[in-house]
Amino acid sequence: MLLRALNGRRTTRSRLAAVTASPLPIFYLFLLLRVGGGAKVSPAAGSGSRQLEQRFAMEPQDQTAIVGSRVTLPCRVVNKSGQLQWTKDDFGLGTHRNLSGFERYTMVGSDEEGDFSLDISPVMLDDDAKYQCQVGPGRGGTPGIRSRFAKLTVLVPPEAPKIVQGDFMVTTEDREIELECVSVGGKPAAEITWIDGLGTVLTKGIEYMKEPLRDARRYTAKSILKLTPKKEHHNTTFTCQAQNTADRTYRSVRLKLEVKYAPKVKIAVIGGALNGGRILEGTEVRLSCRADANPPDVTYRWFVGEELSDGSHASELLIANISRKYHGTTVRCEVRNAVGKSEESVTLDISYGPSFRAPPQSVEADPDTTVTLGCDVDGNPAPDVLWIHEPSDQVVSSAANVTLVVTPATAGRYYCKASVQGFAEVEADATVYLRGPPAISSPRQQYGAVHDSAQLECVALSIPKPRHVLWSFNGREINVSAEPNAAEYRALDSPIPNGVRSTLIIHHCQREHFGRYNCTVVNDYGIDYLEIEFVSKAEPNLLPVIVLGSLGGITILIILVVIAICLCSRRNRKKHLPPADVIPKYDVPGKDCGEHGGTTVSDHKIDRIDDMLDGEHPRDTITTNIALNVRSGVAGPQTGTTAISSSLTALKGDTTTDYR
Repeated sequence: MLLRALNGRRTTRSRLAAVTASPLPIFYLFLLLRVGGGAKVSPAAGSGSRQLEQRFAMEPQDQTAIVGSRVTLPCRVVNKSGQLQWTKDDFGLGTHRNLSGFERYTMVGSDEEGDFSLDISPVMLDDDAKYQCQVGPGRGGTPGIRSRFAKLTVLVPPEAPKIVQGDFMVTTEDREIELECVSVGGKPAAEITWIDGLGTVLTKGIEYMKEPLRDARRYTAKSILKLTPKKEHHNTTFTCQAQNTADRTYRSVRLKLEVKYAPKVKIAVIGGALNGGRILEGTEVRLSCRADANPPDVTYRWFVGEELSDGSHASELLIANISRKYHGTTVRCEVRNAVGKSEESVTLDISYGPSFRAPPQSVEADPDTTVTLGCDVDGNPAPDVLWIHEPSDQVVSSAANVTLVVTPATAGRYYCKASVQGFAEVEADATVYLRGPPAISSPRQQYGAVHDSAQLECVALSIPKPRHVLWSFNGREINVSAEPNAAEYRALDSPIPNGVRSTLIIHHCQREHFGRYNCTVVNDYGIDYLEIEFVSKAEPNLLPVIVLGSLGGITILIILVVIAICLCSRRNRKKHLPPADVIPKYDVPGKDCGEHGGTTVSDHKIDRIDDMLDGEHPRDTITTNIALNVRSGVAGPQTGTTAISSSLTALKGDTTTDYR
């Protein structure tokens, strides 16, 4: 108890100055003196009788209130015997329930219940303080009591936010801007949120700060949004929202953004394209360029590859009779406005038929070695390739390259066939040659004519090409010459796809040139030879021609005679004779025709002319003249004589031809 009395005295001294400023200075002074006197007499009083101790049934708690609301700080005392007052930041508010001088403060409750709760209405910012309920000592020396301190926190909603840049702003794409939103007077400081035109809350590029006001209780909040405008932000609204714990209802302000931007270009093939975007070779192609720009005044330029298309300043480009050379070509559309330029491109996909970049190449190989045949085919879509082995027509591969082990079975000709759907098929061939000795395939008997130029041919299949071709006659090597006008012999070697053709030319062939000739062919793998018998052409036999011609002439003559007899007989039958008794008697000297006659066949001549044309192709001409004379006698029968004369003349020209 003594300890409490000492504490009371110290409290009394510290508050003397404050009490003198109170509207009731005398009351407070009296109360403090009484508290001090009670402390002194408390031991004496306690010695006579036992007093009931004052205590709190309910003490005030920390609370939060919004400006303009009502708040009640509870205080209930049991066995109250002393004076009760509330303090605000250690300043007494008074002991009467109406708390004169503090119009918004009232102690509510009843003395019977010991309820002395502090009611504040309406709450103001100044009410933000620390409150305590105090009870002084009782008459019987009962010590005074104090409640715990209760903190009343007053919240203030922020003012409506404002955007410093206003409600409308014009900017350019890709140029960073700052939007500043300010909310004043909030306690605590306002929370600021940015929302874009799509309703998305922005969290990046935001700088937040707060500054206290002069009353040191409220704050000004600022939020700066750093934004790089895009075309998508054009004609959209940005919203700034502000709120704090005093009022969770958002207050907002909006700004509409106009963004000027360079053209946004889209290019497309709108004419001539097939399903899948391919363009058929030979068709007419139209490309469209669409641009979205602000400002909308734009100009167009088209580029095909790296070349500017002449006169193409419209939104469409026309390419007539497009060919495969455009395949893979990039077509660009460049669009420009006051802000800048943009471009878009498309790569042309031309569909065309197959063609060989390079035909397959024949190869020579040794037995059991490996070779590869290539079929380099261009086409779009990629051509389907088949390799076929002749003569079996067997498909050996469907790849562009085919690899083989060379044997007699695999050697030969191979066809590469390439096809693209909707186009004609193409093919090319290559041959796999098996290296080995030469093989001569010329006839063993060849012919010539005397006084004519003759040729002996020696055709050899040789892989690889032969190194030498030698000619000999009757066992003696012929000294051939390459000069066209050289005497006697001249040799001419002509390459063929898989070997050589050697021609031995004999100028002015004589009978001594006929006989056995030898053709020998040599390559790196061996040798082959052939004996050729050179014989003279047989003289033509004209006897069958003469006999057949004579028989034909006689047959024709007989037919004509028979026809003449029949005609005369029919004429005589048509004459009208007189009756038998009046027929005069006279002699018939002879018949009109058919009884006596003579036939002479003369001037029957068969001529044969053998004309040698160009030294190689003879032309035979046979001329037959038949003359028929018929003579009739008038005195007695006569015997006809027939004369047939024939002559045969064979003319031969001696022509010499030089085979080069």
